[in-house]
Amino acid sequence: MRVDRARGTPWDRQTGLRRRRECVMKLVDETIQCDIQIQDVEVMLLEDKVRDVRRQLVQAFNQNEKLVTALSEARERMGLLKEEVDRLSAPPSTYGVYLSGNDDGTVNVLFQGRKAKVNVHPAIKSDDIKPGQELILNDSLNVVQTAGYEVQGEVVILREQLDPERAVVTLRADEQKIGIIADPLRSLRLKPGDHLLMDTRSGYLLEKLPKSEVEDLSLEEVPDIGYEQIGGLGTQIEAIKDAVELPYLYADYYKEHKLTPPKGVLLYGPPGCGKTMIAKAVANNLAEKISEKRGEKIKGFFLNIKGPELLNKYVGETERKIREIFVKAKE
Repeated sequence: MRVDRARGTPWDRQTGLRRRRECVMKLVDETIQCDIQIQDVEVMLLEDKVRDVRRQLVQAFNQNEKLVTALSEARERMGLLKEEVDRLSAPPSTYGVYLSGNDDGTVNVLFQGRKAKVNVHPAIKSDDIKPGQELILNDSLNVVQTAGYEVQGEVVILREQLDPERAVVTLRADEQKIGIIADPLRSLRLKPGDHLLMDTRSGYLLEKLPKSEVEDLSLEEVPDIGYEQIGGLGTQIEAIKDAVELPYLYADYYKEHKLTPPKGVLLYGPPGCGKTMIAKAVANNLAEKISEKRGEKIKGFFLNIKGPELLNKYVGETERKIREIFVKAKE
């Protein structure tokens, strides 16, 4: 059998083919592995890009939130600035004093010394407006807001209350005028001689004032001195008891026998002889006896008046202060 050396034996050809096939398969496997590795690398690169994009999106979202917040704050500041500009550029508001209401929803106010009928803002209830109260008016003289009451004016003295809404008062130089009682005073008990604050522009009586003149001249205290603490003045004490205590304790007997009690007692003597102590003892003892008679606790008061300070160069002022002192004592 002749063998072709160039082609080799059949066994050699099969072996070579098998080896080539194995090489091809190995190359195919290596190619597939390379493709897989390339794909893995591409996936990793894509994942990195996706993460970068997501990170950029988060940063952009955060920046967008900050921008939205900054824009909102800027818009609010612009709104506040606009309100401030509008407020500063608005025309000045004026004040009026409420007089009365009308059936059509309007109100009568006193503005610059004259009466005016004006409209009221719908948000303001008519029950919220009281007589004598100040009202804020816009440039069209319409009520846009309620205010308080005037806190300054002239001090006047109540002479007589005509009705729940009007009273006669005394001004300077004994000039008399009829004033309108404002709402804060209508719930108080007013007595002749009370000091009141009056707005002379509107004629309203706004506030009850303390009687400072009388308070400065008197020292009010509750006495705790008894007759047993005073020595050597037994005769005087008995005379004072008969003149002061008996008319109070036995007023019915005085009326029955038509006896006229004394209007007052004058104690005189040098300093330190016991005049003030006797007066305090009378007030204390009389309060105790009235308490026993009525069965209720009665407190005695002693007013120590600074006499020289009552004097005044103006005619009638000294008498007026004395009258106020007696009014305070009766209270």
